[in-house]
Amino acid sequence: MKFFQKYLSVWVILCMIIGVSIGHFFPMIPNILNKFEYAGISIPMAVLIWIMIYPMMIKVDFKSVKYISKNPKGLFVTWIVNWLIKPFTMYGIACLFFFVLFRAFIPVELATEYLAGAVLLGAAPCTAMVFVWSSLMQGNPVYTVVQVATNDIIILFAFGPIVKFLLGVSNVSVPFQTLSNVAVPFNTIFLSVVLFVVIPLVGGIITRTAVIRKHDENYLNQHFLNKFDSVTTIGLLLTLVLIFMFQSEVILKNPIHIILIAIPLIIQTFLIFGIAYVACYLLKLPHNIAAPAGMIGASNFFELAVAVAIALFGTTSEAALATTVGVLTEVPVMLMLVRIANKTKGRFL
Repeated sequence: MKFFQKYLSVWVILCMIIGVSIGHFFPMIPNILNKFEYAGISIPMAVLIWIMIYPMMIKVDFKSVKYISKNPKGLFVTWIVNWLIKPFTMYGIACLFFFVLFRAFIPVELATEYLAGAVLLGAAPCTAMVFVWSSLMQGNPVYTVVQVATNDIIILFAFGPIVKFLLGVSNVSVPFQTLSNVAVPFNTIFLSVVLFVVIPLVGGIITRTAVIRKHDENYLNQHFLNKFDSVTTIGLLLTLVLIFMFQSEVILKNPIHIILIAIPLIIQTFLIFGIAYVACYLLKLPHNIAAPAGMIGASNFFELAVAVAIALFGTTSEAALATTVGVLTEVPVMLMLVRIANKTKGRFL
């Protein structure tokens, strides 16, 4: 397992290449797997994510929840960054690159749609993969669950108004009636919460209770959880293969524009992580709270962003392409941030 972790960057690149190759040369495989989808969520991907986050859910000790109310600063950082900063920095960075720096390569019409896709990503923070990133950084599992759950609740109320405002400011060509009815696809949110929070959390609680009852908590932490050390890394690599396999044709048809879209999205991800991470440091929060707080802000709820982009602009739209690029950059970039967070752990309490 240490071999995988030592050369993780190499494995990530190989998985990306393998995924694109499978999707291009064996298109029947992604075509079959794409049939197993509901509310914009891929069931094979959901299974892999569930396998990755299950070990972390075993670590959740609900006796610790009461301590969160005594130190809610991490939650406030997450909420402020996600909803008062992230959507607007995404808008500003996307405008700068698409309309100014890349204007020689991207026509105004395309730039406007790319901006719309970026806005949808910026207004949809926090994905289930945060549990994976938190696990890789030894984040506080209870705090991570509460942070994700509260952000999922806020999405229901804040996503629509923020998207309406920023798309209106951008003069994006969307029928007024359609724009005025921008809403969160409730089935996507509901299924995501059930699949990525409720099921693994219940499974983790049942497992934790059974193991402690049969042995003790020390056995759980020192022996039982070690059996899952390889699960997260292997699941992560298989997830990368699936992501790039599903999007192989998009990548091969639009390589230049995908790179151009990816640049501002990557800069935004690093910026938001930095803001949340440094804020936690200045507030003297421990690393196991600061690291997941930064990741929750940096990550995107790409299932939601893609679903809304398709609903507003169509499956083949450039806005949908921009949200798809967000899917492609998510895992490689977040792994870089995991490495940064782990290397700077010693600076925290």
